Amino acid sequence: MIEISPPDATALARWFPTGAPGPATIGEHALATGVGRWWADRPVQPRALAVSCAGHVVLRGSPDDLTPGLLAPLAGNRFEAPARLLPALGAAFDRLTPWERMVWTLQAAPQPAAVPHGVTVRHLEPADTDAVHALGPDASWLSASWGGPLGLATSGHAWTAADRAGRILAVACTYFRGTGYEDVAVYTVPDRRRHRLALACVTALCADIAARGHTPSWNCSVLNRPSRLLAWHAGFRLVREYVHYAAGSPVSHGRLSA
Repeated sequence: MIEISPPDATALARWFPTGAPGPATIGEHALATGVGRWWADRPVQPRALAVSCAGHVVLRGSPDDLTPGLLAPLAGNRFEAPARLLPALGAAFDRLTPWERMVWTLQAAPQPAAVPHGVTVRHLEPADTDAVHALGPDASWLSASWGGPLGLATSGHAWTAADRAGRILAVACTYFRGTGYEDVAVYTVPDRRRHRLALACVTALCADIAARGHTPSWNCSVLNRPSRLLAWHAGFRLVREYVHYAAGSPVSHGRLSA
């Protein structure tokens, strides 16, 4: 695919779903924040368009010109695409693994989440950038949709549970910010899980999202039981399921020539 300039909001609505929970928020987030990349099969009058952000790709359009070589730059991502595009994706990568996903929206009151003594639940702030870095590689995905720890810490779209020394114990953030829905993500350090710190952060974040006039949403694998339980306890309820596809490496030249 050829990297292109971001489309305007009108063009975005023609290509991608907008104002809905789930993958629809990815394009809206990339357009609003500038974090993400836009791709097309041709620079003028494209027949296929994609947006990529934080390892996710939403792909739309016609499969007619989607050759393996054209799709190669998008290797290693997780694709949300209509069924008509799946043969092109399957031919472009050495593997294409389906992942069943669940989309939830906030529909009920959260369960109570008492915060332990010495822990404060508050907005994540620019001064917390180093503490976000200190969460390490296992948490690096959390800030990817904001361009990294600094972007997340300055976004105004994250809450943290922190101890008196400033150590981050849990973070809940808007991962993809759409025009109608904000998709929520959360991370808790391993030694403080099951303490309901994530629930406290998610509850505070959801109040912020509602104050912005948006609806909190939740997206997780059907196999991720801890995420599903947290969503339920926070007041989220299932609205639909879908499948996205994890793409492997581009097919080899030898396979293309066979």
